[in-house]
This record gives sequence, structure tokens and C-alpha cells, in this order.
Amino acid sequence: MKTIHKIYFKNSQLMGEIENNSINLIVTSPPYPIIEMWDECFSLLNPKIKNLFEVFDGKGIYKLMHEELNKIWSEIDRIIVERGVVCVNIGDATRKIGNSFQLYPNHSKIIEFFENKDYQVLPPIIWKKQSNKPNKFMGSGMLPPNAYVTLEHEYILIFRKKSNRNFRNDEKLNRQSSAYFWEERNIWFSDLWEDIKGTSQKLNKNNLRIRNGAYPFDLAYRLINMYSVKGDTILDPFLGTGTSTVAAIASGRNSIGFELDPNFKDFISERILNSMDSSNEIIENRFKNHIKFVKNREKEKGSLKHESNVYDFKVMTSQEKNLSLHFIKKINKKKENIFLAEYEDSLEIEVKKDSNNNCQQKLL
Repeated sequence: MKTIHKIYFKNSQLMGEIENNSINLIVTSPPYPIIEMWDECFSLLNPKIKNLFEVFDGKGIYKLMHEELNKIWSEIDRIIVERGVVCVNIGDATRKIGNSFQLYPNHSKIIEFFENKDYQVLPPIIWKKQSNKPNKFMGSGMLPPNAYVTLEHEYILIFRKKSNRNFRNDEKLNRQSSAYFWEERNIWFSDLWEDIKGTSQKLNKNNLRIRNGAYPFDLAYRLINMYSVKGDTILDPFLGTGTSTVAAIASGRNSIGFELDPNFKDFISERILNSMDSSNEIIENRFKNHIKFVKNREKEKGSLKHESNVYDFKVMTSQEKNLSLHFIKKINKKKENIFLAEYEDSLEIEVKKDSNNNCQQKLL
């Protein structure tokens, strides 16, 4: 099995390189309107935004920033297949502009766009980010009524174009192979994610901005496995540090990324080429966690009913019987900004009989 990964360093408001109805899944986190670190980015896209800052027009700034994002959402609507899924990680903003302090609910503007395009709005995920802040209030401290609560969560908005995806008979085995474990499903499909830590927003590289808006690998990896199958093509129009590409490689999916800042080119390339060991460790840990789950479950409730058709362990449901995870064999740069990942085609997992539930991959 092989996957291909392409990166374009340009504004994703015009993704002319991408054909209509050719992308299966969008996983992205855009610049957040009204968050100060993105003021310059939006002002470069639309100079009127900078002018509105000078007259303290917060509502006007908010409106124009979302108009810039809407140009990209329109391109996504063009390129995504019917029954494709769009996942957007977005945070709301609180800010004082002039003498006016208020909440700017970014998530509601994005929902409004996709509702107007007749997408199905699926239940969102609340990502509760761990915070080191010692206080849980802002504003006037202990004196009512002018304090306000802090924002400690972000949204993962999920939209589906038209209706459920159907699979032909010759596609069903690949869908079964792309399954996730029962115990993973119970965590991943909760509407509250508290177990994923945020990632560092600081970049210590020459020519790169001091901070970035990167989301953690686990967030992208989960969404890709939840809403696509092996061989699908994933697109991130705000690639940043390349997290979506690395997660797609680890998941056995193809990917395309757009990044406006060409200074990220070497950073992303280095990250992709060095991601094999960490990605394989993620896959190894999924096996370890499942084997541990099976042992604990059988200890508590007796033997599981279903045997995997691929590996020498049991699974909870018949839908998991053909589940297979592919270790990455190598990642090469095929040519400028195009990467090829190759995978072990046929693997079984041999379980060592020790107390640590260690796994060892073995070619069939």
C-alpha cells in the first residue's frame, strides 16, 4: 500500500489545482477571527480590516474576517465529494476593542455558512483544553456583576455534504479494514474530548512567526480515522506545521495541504520525513491498548465472542474482524513538495506472553 501527499504554498482561497468533487474529508483549523495573533494575517487579505481597527469597529472586523474565511469554505464546497465530511477546529474569541468587550462566537458563523450550503450539521465535539491558568474568572474579580467566564474549550464542527456515504460491494472490504476498535469508538465518539492536550504554539525556527495555531496530532488522527477510509484523500487548507499531513500518513490516507507562508516549507518537509517512527509507535500503542482491553474485559466478563480475521486476538464486535493497521515502511520525498509513504502490506501481530502486553510485528 502507498499513499501520496502534496503540499501547495499559496492562498487556499483559490485551490485551482484541485478538481471538483475530488476530496473525501477536510480536517483543518483556520486562523481564529478576533484573536490578536491573526490580526495581521486577516488585514493583509483585506486592508479594510486594518482600517476598522483604527476606528474600533469590532463587529465590522468580525464580519470582514469571516468573509475572508467564507471564500475558503466556498472552495471546499466545490472540491469535496457528495457525502464527504468537513471537520473544523475553531475557538470563539473574547476581546475588548475600544471601550467594548464581548464574545465573538466564531463557531456560529461557520455553522451558518454550511447550513446555508445545505450541509448536514452533525453533533459537534467540545475539545476541553487543559489550562494552567490559576484563576477561573476575568473582569472584576470577586465583585458582581461585571466578571466573565474564561473560555477553556474549542469546537470541532462537523458537516456532511448531503447524506450518508454508500459503499459498493468492491469497496466494503476496505471499509471493514478501516474500522476502529470498539473501545476506541466509545472514546472518540463522545461529544466531549478532555484527554487530548494542546500542543505548543511557539516556533523556534528562523523566518517563521513566533506563534502558530497548530492543533495536536491526536486530534487530526482521530478525525481522519473517524470520517474516512484507507485510500481516501484528506485536505487541509490551513496546513501550518503539517499536522494533518503527518496524521494522514499514519492513517494510510492520501493528503493535500495548502499553506500561505512559504517559510514553513523546510519545517513541514523535515517533519514529514521524520514522522515514521512516531507514527508507527502510535499504531503499536493502539494494538497494545486493545490487547490490554481484551485481557481486562475477559477477566471481568468472560471470553469475547469474536476473533479477528487478521490478528491473533479477539475483538468485541463482528465489525472489527477485518480491521487492520499498517506500519509505515518508508517515507520519501518524490519531488518538490510531494511525498510518498509506503506501508507493510501484510502483517500480523504476535503477542508476547509477558506482563507488559508487548506486541511484535511479524510478516506473514
